[in-house]
Amino acid sequence: MSEGLSFSLTEEQQAFRAAVRELVEDKISPRASDIDSEDEYPWDIDDLLVKNGLSGVSYPEQYGGAGGGAVELCILVEEISRWQAGVSLIPAVNKLGAVAVLLGGTEEQKSEVCSGIATGRHRMSYCLTEPDSGSDAASMRSRATADGDDWIINGSKRWITNAGASDLYTFFAVTDLEARKGQNITAFLVSSDMEGFSLGRKEKKLGIRGSPTREVILENCRVPGSNVLGQVNHGWDIAMRTLDFSRPTIAAQALGIAQGAFDYAVGYCSERKQFGKPIASFQGMQFMFADMAMKLETARLAVYRSAIAVDEDDPDVSYWAAIAKCHASDAAMAITTDCVQALGGYGYISDYPVERLMRDAKITQIYEGTNQIQRVVIARKIFGKLE
Repeated sequence: MSEGLSFSLTEEQQAFRAAVRELVEDKISPRASDIDSEDEYPWDIDDLLVKNGLSGVSYPEQYGGAGGGAVELCILVEEISRWQAGVSLIPAVNKLGAVAVLLGGTEEQKSEVCSGIATGRHRMSYCLTEPDSGSDAASMRSRATADGDDWIINGSKRWITNAGASDLYTFFAVTDLEARKGQNITAFLVSSDMEGFSLGRKEKKLGIRGSPTREVILENCRVPGSNVLGQVNHGWDIAMRTLDFSRPTIAAQALGIAQGAFDYAVGYCSERKQFGKPIASFQGMQFMFADMAMKLETARLAVYRSAIAVDEDDPDVSYWAAIAKCHASDAAMAITTDCVQALGGYGYISDYPVERLMRDAKITQIYEGTNQIQRVVIARKIFGKLE
């Protein structure tokens, strides 16, 4: 994109989208409502993704993945999110946890994680946020103390997506109490079978149900020195770069949620009649859908522009990722709310999917950095760091 603007996917990417859409509509859409109501991790769908080679999308082939990049991952997440946003977090969160390994891991770690996720042997989560440090994540209280060649980690992380379903965790902890904040954090690869690892309660959430959110607790957890990702005290850079790479994926999730609600509402309003004619024929309704379409298509441009920035290793990837995540999630919240309105009373009941999609949309404005934080990132690019 740096050499010339392109607004279309390649033929291969279009074929990939079509294949994913067919699978989602055939196998995932019939389960969408039940997954939401039962709020249990859908292992059958996880297995479906593995068997169809989708769990390895965006992982380098040299490490046992299926290849592709951020664009392909965004396509996958967008298409799943049109029906079930909680399920879309299976590939999205695996990659979130794995990015730190790809950024700082050894060749052996990269091979184990990538091939393991692709074959369903491993699943990953990302542990950064703590009970007292959300947006100010560098103020974390988790501590890692050297003990010979090992590290002893104590601390807890909150709001960890797919905790319990995952067996591997990228865990960040302070390793130097005397160093400056942000220059004293190390990334570790932690396994759920390590002594001292435990989980807190499963949170009851508004949306993205079917994707467990739990606290991850380490109490005197001994982690081998070989499980350090990157260099000691350089984990903060890995944490922030990981978010740059993952925010386009959350933007794609928001886009998919919005597209799913929009598609359903268009069909409904084309058939629903009032005063003797389809409600889609009323100008007030048409203007509402025109506004939604503008938000939707500009969000799509932002999502795939940011994904290309990741794939091209664009130095401005933080800027593009923040724009995509912020704009797409704000658009998703607005669009799903309008779709509920378009269906009237039917939009407010769980028999119709727009209610679920509206609930799912809200979290996209919050996680992977709130949209207020995204605006800070964007403003810093515009003005630089002002004292």
